Amino acid sequence: MTEVRDAESLSYPITAPSALEPPEQWAELRRTCPVARVTLPSGDEAALLTRYRDVKAALADPRLSREGLASPDAARVAAGDSEGIFSSPMAKALNAEGHERWRRMVGKWFTAKRMSALRPAMEAMADQLIDEMLARGRPADLVTHLAFPLPVFVICRMLGVPESDRDKFKSWSDTFLNMTRYTRAETEAAHQDFAGYMSGLIADKRAQPGDDLLSLLMDGADAEGEPMSEAGLVATGQALLLAGHETTAGFIAMMVAHLLADRRRWERLLADPSLIRRAVEEVLRFDPNGSGFGMLRYVHEDTELSGGVVPRGTTVVCSMAAANRDESAWEGADAMDLGRSPNPHLTFGTGPHSCLGQPLARTELQAVLTVLLRRLPTLDLGVAAADLRRHEGLLTTPLRELPVTW
Repeated sequence: MTEVRDAESLSYPITAPSALEPPEQWAELRRTCPVARVTLPSGDEAALLTRYRDVKAALADPRLSREGLASPDAARVAAGDSEGIFSSPMAKALNAEGHERWRRMVGKWFTAKRMSALRPAMEAMADQLIDEMLARGRPADLVTHLAFPLPVFVICRMLGVPESDRDKFKSWSDTFLNMTRYTRAETEAAHQDFAGYMSGLIADKRAQPGDDLLSLLMDGADAEGEPMSEAGLVATGQALLLAGHETTAGFIAMMVAHLLADRRRWERLLADPSLIRRAVEEVLRFDPNGSGFGMLRYVHEDTELSGGVVPRGTTVVCSMAAANRDESAWEGADAMDLGRSPNPHLTFGTGPHSCLGQPLARTELQAVLTVLLRRLPTLDLGVAAADLRRHEGLLTTPLRELPVTW
């Protein structure tokens, strides 16, 4: 077995030339250094994987675990010695439930069939938000008027959480996902505030349960008849609320930006709406921002990948976005093909820790795109694609705003 090449460490995340373009170094890393040394914002070092087969293998390999990220020698992500989301009280509480057990208890509520049943309500809310945007006139910011409020409405309705508290969710989310801005004390305070909020909400539901997901989980049990712990319920509510609005809001804005950046893409969908499902999958593959920072794994024993042996104790960054542009895995990897099929991209991960909410995200993206094409066929960017700006310094990299006109 060969050892991983000792190359100069790169600063990670790697800077991209613009909001819709991938970092220029990705292609070179895949060719010459597929397991690369990188320095995280904390100053700790990790190994970056950029090839499709390596990322796919690492995400499914039990020798590389998410739970191991709580180990004392695991690399920290955030600067300022702050406790990151990967080793947060929320993550520890979810780990304590047992991953397979937790996934069975929660995953049955996130099937594609159940999500499809929510689609009419999603489309109705998208219509309402577009009505309000049109009433305000053009140009408009699609992030403010559609991409952010729609997922908040959907996940709040699913969980039984007051949508009026969305500014609180946004503040907590920004704190947890920021890699450079907040101190350990500020991050810990945010975790405590969010946990306190969710505990109070669950207490209210115990007194007066409804038909929402949190109420259903309180009444649920595993195969042995054991219910989820109180700490597990709180952490589950937190995790679903964060992932259910933040990530999907970013996907919606980036999807529309990519489709409008080359007008031929939008026109093709107008001419053939049957491509919407495939187009959503292709945008998820093509977007260099969709999987954000990437998924972290802790290596429990020496593991050989295509770039060499990754030693035990290494923290690995699996860049799904870089893998999705791997020329050896995709024909025309750097081109957006709205009819691409099959499309086994890694944006939602793979293996036992793949994204639980991917049926929800897919359904929301398809619903939003369907309504936008129907309501605003003349939709266009209000600025040049090169002038779009991302939020930097976050584990996710959503657009700050998406100016549009029609």
